[in-house]
Amino acid sequence: MENFQIVQFNKIFLRTIDILLTFIFSLFLQVIGEVTLEQAYGGMRGIKGLVWEGSVLDPVEGIRFRGHTIPEIQKILPRAPGGEEPLPEALFWLLLTGEIPTEAQTKAFSAELYSKSKLPAHVEELLDSLPANLHPMAQLSIAVTALESESKFAKAYAEGVNKKEYWTYVYDDAIELLAKLPTIAATIYRNVFHDGKLGATDANLDYGANFASQLGFGDNKDFTELMRLYLSIHSDHEGGNVSAHTTHLVGSALSSPFLSLAAGLNGLAGPLHGRANQEVLEWLMEMKADLKGDISPEHIEKYLWDTLNSGRVVPGYGHAVLRKTDPRYTAQREFALKHMPDYDNFQLVSNVYKVAPKVLTEHGKTKNPWPNVDSHSGVLLQYYGLTEASFYTVLFGVSRAFGVLPQLIIDRGIGLPIERPKSFSTLKFKELVTGIAGK
Repeated sequence: MENFQIVQFNKIFLRTIDILLTFIFSLFLQVIGEVTLEQAYGGMRGIKGLVWEGSVLDPVEGIRFRGHTIPEIQKILPRAPGGEEPLPEALFWLLLTGEIPTEAQTKAFSAELYSKSKLPAHVEELLDSLPANLHPMAQLSIAVTALESESKFAKAYAEGVNKKEYWTYVYDDAIELLAKLPTIAATIYRNVFHDGKLGATDANLDYGANFASQLGFGDNKDFTELMRLYLSIHSDHEGGNVSAHTTHLVGSALSSPFLSLAAGLNGLAGPLHGRANQEVLEWLMEMKADLKGDISPEHIEKYLWDTLNSGRVVPGYGHAVLRKTDPRYTAQREFALKHMPDYDNFQLVSNVYKVAPKVLTEHGKTKNPWPNVDSHSGVLLQYYGLTEASFYTVLFGVSRAFGVLPQLIIDRGIGLPIERPKSFSTLKFKELVTGIAGK
């Protein structure tokens, strides 16, 4: 591990330990909330039961990364020369340490990630052997699992390393995994949809630029900027979402970061989570075809009512926590306004945005009638020629690693135990509520 990274992590590590010793330990038995049956049967919504340092999601304010909003990180995080979007590797540094890295620190970190980006031969062979009709997310999960062969944590644990040293090996694994994810993702993309050949990379380029090049879009500066933005804003969204919670949960069993992230990716692949971006795009294109290209707000409004009245939902609208327009949606919209204001599919998304909140409010069955992150991402990728919707969640998976891996390091650094909530049967819940024992 590089000395500057040890110093930076130790700062947050020592601050966290100090907080635990002086505050949290003394208040462990304090009540921080109540649990209702609705929450127990409703996906545990709103239950305060996880520790997550990287980000907090407010229903009205939106996401904050270590206290910073998305517009703030776009301004304060280091950027590539000539670029305007934040570098995702700088965001990783912020999420791990709580501090904004300098340009020199970011550049050194970019170079370290580049130096570890090559895949082991057995993972390359495995990816090349997978059938093209296997969903790209399944391929991503398989490849990340196969990287368990590289786990320094698993080897150190097998050799009986002191638990106080766990975090150092988890850190090494996290960096190794983060470095290799673009190569895995690009290999899947090029194998499934193109000629199997990856674009060239350069030790002097940042993470997003090399990833864009591997995918085959390295000559497009705007697409490279989109990758930097995409990887940053999709990285972290509190610890309670399926992919983050799953990664954290599996890691609490002292599974390596490779196995932990693979588990989280399997959750991200679900249509109620990360795969929603694919479904939104498919729905938008279906609507556009049904409307025969007339995407005026009036025709879209009628189409939305027809959709709702037929018992279907409007994809890309609503969120488990947010009660306003997703700031990640707004960041993508501002990118589109700058780079593709006349693009017909962007106009489609914009016109849906004009009428959908009103329709959903009048419909009355949606708690949050505002768009989420998935409403926009697919259209931006389509504009630059990355049209294969089944690959979109893979991009989400690469990004999500930036959020969940720092937390795994922190989990082991402060020694969080295995996660084990208490569950009851319906009869036992009935007994708890009514005081009458069931059979």
